[in-house]
Amino acid sequence: MTTLSRVPTYGMQQRSDRPDFYIRDKQARPATTTPHRHEYFQIQINLGGDTVQHIGGALRPFARKTLAFILPHRLHMIPHPEDGNFVLINFTQNFLLPHLQCDPMDLEDISINEVPELAPFRFQEHLDFILDDDHFSEIEILLGKMRKLDQARQLGTSLLLKGYLLQLLGKICNLYQGELLALSANKAAQRGRRDALGRVSKYIREEIANPSMNITDAAAAAFLTPNYLTHLLRKETGSTFSDLVLVRRMLLARTHLINGSQPVSQIAWACGFADQAYFSRRFSQAHGMPPGKYRRQHQSK
Repeated sequence: MTTLSRVPTYGMQQRSDRPDFYIRDKQARPATTTPHRHEYFQIQINLGGDTVQHIGGALRPFARKTLAFILPHRLHMIPHPEDGNFVLINFTQNFLLPHLQCDPMDLEDISINEVPELAPFRFQEHLDFILDDDHFSEIEILLGKMRKLDQARQLGTSLLLKGYLLQLLGKICNLYQGELLALSANKAAQRGRRDALGRVSKYIREEIANPSMNITDAAAAAFLTPNYLTHLLRKETGSTFSDLVLVRRMLLARTHLINGSQPVSQIAWACGFADQAYFSRRFSQAHGMPPGKYRRQHQSK
């Protein structure tokens, strides 16, 4: 897979011909088939060519007659095959939900009873929206109406487009109401965030001795963007990434000091500090004494 160390972020002005709502097919503009994120909502409808979608930390099938619902700022990738075809809809939060005053990164916390329109987006990592021929034909009719309207905007066009968009979302919510309500009751979105933080913790454990460990690589290991990981850590733990890494390194240092006889210089290296003096300074700041004194006090007990 393409490295995630440099993840592009797209605004409507970069990938859409309209500032609020835009619908297109493969012929209008090629799909972005490397990991990326948007500042806007996106729906992708697969018209042909089986593939997969990487969404958050999940890998899900994306066959023909499947819809994908992507939240703003959610890292994702759909590697469309050369002979595939699709329709893509981009729209802003203000277009769909002008009354909703919410940080786009916190949309998963809103109850589906309050804003049912968001349900497919919130649970895309846990559910595949694959339709049968009859239901997909209804979606294709709505897509045709939206594409025709969007090509010749007039007074009231935005209202009609929003109406068709809501019909599409309503159709999906109705078809998958059992699964969506069950995922909501089981707090699947919160579990998804915990799973993402678990992947970050695993990365920190594995890279704890690496002085070059950074939030960009940690986010990539969890299939998140650095901005989203920063937001997630602040929300779930109240800490920054640097603070979290320092706490883990200090814990490891205490374990080595109390239970081993390695020189302080080797412990510094094992805990990801390239400089012993810097390690001693940070340890003293955290524990009120240098590493050697800490060892003597705790090994004598």
